[in-house]
Parts: sequence; structure tokens; C-alpha cells
Amino acid sequence: MIERLQVSYLRNLAQVDFSSAACNVIIGANGSGKTSLLEAIFLLSRGKSFRHHQPKRYIQHHQSTATVHAKLNDGSTLAIQKKADATTLLRLNQTTVYNQSILTEQLPTLLIDPSSMDMLEQGSASRRQLLDWLVFHMKQGFHPQWVAYQRLLKQRNSLLKQTTHLSHVQLAELKSWDKGLGNHAALIHHYREQVFTEWQPYFAKTIAQLLPAYAEQLSLSYNAGYDTDVALEMQLNERLEQDLQLGYTRIGNHRADIHVHWRSSDSTGSKNTDKKVGDISENETNYKLPILKEQAANVLSRGEKKLLITALRLSQLPLLLNTTSNAETAASEKTLNATPVVLLDDITAELDDRAIKILLSTLAQLPCQVFMTSLTDDIVPLVQELWSKPNMFHVKQGQIQLI
Repeated sequence: MIERLQVSYLRNLAQVDFSSAACNVIIGANGSGKTSLLEAIFLLSRGKSFRHHQPKRYIQHHQSTATVHAKLNDGSTLAIQKKADATTLLRLNQTTVYNQSILTEQLPTLLIDPSSMDMLEQGSASRRQLLDWLVFHMKQGFHPQWVAYQRLLKQRNSLLKQTTHLSHVQLAELKSWDKGLGNHAALIHHYREQVFTEWQPYFAKTIAQLLPAYAEQLSLSYNAGYDTDVALEMQLNERLEQDLQLGYTRIGNHRADIHVHWRSSDSTGSKNTDKKVGDISENETNYKLPILKEQAANVLSRGEKKLLITALRLSQLPLLLNTTSNAETAASEKTLNATPVVLLDDITAELDDRAIKILLSTLAQLPCQVFMTSLTDDIVPLVQELWSKPNMFHVKQGQIQLI
């Protein structure tokens, strides 16, 4: 848990230094700097901003660097410094480290913000990252495999962009990369599939709370990004000509996705998972409607989609905490020693009162630290009801003050 946070020259936060509690409410007008405080914590944990990928866009004007430093309640310290050219300095307990994953393990951070409310309609990247965040924190061997896979993929795509006709030397090099990609892909898929299976009942439980009317109709599916019954190396070889023409690799772990399905009920209101669109069995009367399977994003309203995305993120936290708190842990699994930090950005603008109460009630029962922002103090009574000693801050023009 973050005990003290210091931020220098990130957006309008010139010099910020404050102590935090288990629950922290940050109130301020638009542009005051409240979201930038969440951005600072996210940057420290993930090594990147959730608002813009270029450091020069969040480093304060006329400054060369932005710095975030945190002291945790176990006495350890984390720090990140970003330069405009994206050069990064990382420190753990005053010692320089060279992998962002080291800080990520020390400060697992979950973000629920307005920008994530379109993930159902966007490309697969944000949904894939949703799963990979869980896998990273739950499976010991996942991250090294993922890093190795990304390195080989980058090399392969670089070669594909250079030419549409490979020399014998280039072809031999590419086949070597494909073999490596196949080996890493099999393990990455194995880890993802295991975690996805464990995640599903937690998602179902959260959906039953946030969208009870659709509890029996919403389900998740995982797409590996390639046919897992056939070695990826073979599939890449078969598709080489098309990849050369396109200049990139079309299949693999990097194309994995999470889908949320909505399935209608028949005329009696019962769920039928065996039918496809338009199927009616001989034993049924013609008065029964066919079972429709659809992407949830095409059926749900804007408000319902917000609740669905909140359920996707919120359901990860109890899984992570429950899995890693077991007395016996599998050799491939990690033990979560750090307190997860949940960042809620302007949730009162995105969720209704009922959903907010469910969300905060769930978080208050979990061993996590919460930072939430709000335009007004309307949320304060509920927070004070759920947490014994929450911290209330007011932010104005980049200055933070304890209320």
C-alpha cells in the first residue's frame, strides 16, 4: 500500500507530496489535476500513462523530466523518472533497476476510468491486456515468455516490412524465429487459458451483482489468436506469402482476444446454450423464438456496457487476492506480497448510484488501497460509511490539500 506519494512536473503537478490511507477521495474541478494524480500512480506501476504514450505530452512545460516517488507501508520505495525522449530511470529501494516488471510486481494497479468504457468496441489490444494483467500477477513463467515472444515478433515484422521476396538467408532466419515464436506461444496460451478459466466464475458473480437481469445471458470466451490444435510454426509457414504481402504477422498470441457474448432466451425464458441462430428443434412448437448469440456490445445500452466493463475489471481483483492467498500455491503461480491499488477516475459520471454502491462495497471488503476522483463531494457520505478512516483531498490548480 502506498503510504506517501511524491510527484514532480507531471502535467500541472509541479511539486506534490502527501500521505495516503486505505481509501483516498480526490475532489476537484475539471483540469485541477485530480486525474493526473491517478496517472502518476499508474505511471509508477506500469511505466506508461493511461492518457498518452508520449512522455513529452505529460511532462510539464519547460521541464526536462517528470518524476514519481512512492514509499510503501512495508518501508520499501519505488521511483520512476521519465524524460521527453522516453528515456526511463527506475529505482527500487534507492537502487537502479532495469525492468519495469519489477516495479509492477511491487505495485499492482487496477484502473477503472472513462477511457476504458469503449473497450468492447475497440480493437482487441485493451481486452487482451485485461487478461494479461491477471496472468502476469498470477503465473510466474508468463512474463519471460511474453517478452521473448514480443522480441521475436518485432524482428519478424521488421523483416516482413523490408521485402516481399526473401533470400535464402532471410528465409532461414525467419524459420528460426517462427520456431521460437511457436514454442513461446504454446506456453503463453497455456498460462492465459488457465487464468481465463479461473476468472470466469468471478466474472459471473460480479455480473449477477451489477447486471442481474442479464446474469444468465452474458458469458466470456477466449480466442488464442491462432489455431491451438496446430503448431503455430506450421501456420506461420503456410501464411508466409500473405504475411509478406501485408508486411506483418497476422496470427499468434499478439492477436488473442476476450469476447463477451450475449445470448437470448427462448419464449419460456429459459437459457439454451446449444442452439445457433435460427435453429428450432423438432420437439419445440413454432411459438418459441430462436436463440440468438450476439456480441454483447451490439445488444447492450451505453449504460449497461459501462456496467459490463466495470464487472470485467472488478471481477479480477477478488480472483487475484483469493488465488494468491491460498496456503498451497502451485509452482507456476506467484504469491502476491503487495497490496493492489485500485484507481477510480470520475466514477460518478460513468455509473449510477446503485452500481457505485456495489463497486465501492466490494472494494471496501477487499484488502486493497483505493484512490478515487470526483467533481463533487456527493460520494463522501458513502465512502465514510464503508471505510473507517478515509482521506479526503481537494485539488486546485495542481495543489493538493487534505480536507
